[in-house]
Amino acid sequence: MQKIIGVTELQRQFRTLFEEVVRKHVPLVLTRGSRPEAALIPYDDYLRFQQMQEGEVLARFDQVWTRLAQLNASFSDEEIAADIEAARNG
Repeated sequence: MQKIIGVTELQRQFRTLFEEVVRKHVPLVLTRGSRPEAALIPYDDYLRFQQMQEGEVLARFDQVWTRLAQLNASFSDEEIAADIEAARNG
């Protein structure tokens, strides 16, 4: 379960809160005033988050690639190559 804590309180209790994040895997939502501004999470969670984002980007790329293949299905490879060449030469 996450904990919500103000930045000032984080400064006062940093070492204790840091250990709670690392050892007990308790994420901290850091607020400034009453607005959430950042989160402090275990490094393993961060790595998983990064991998999920990369997976989402690759999935989106696959969708775009599939859509381009559908749109270009009626054109020959030579026609596509000629269009690319024309675009490069401006």
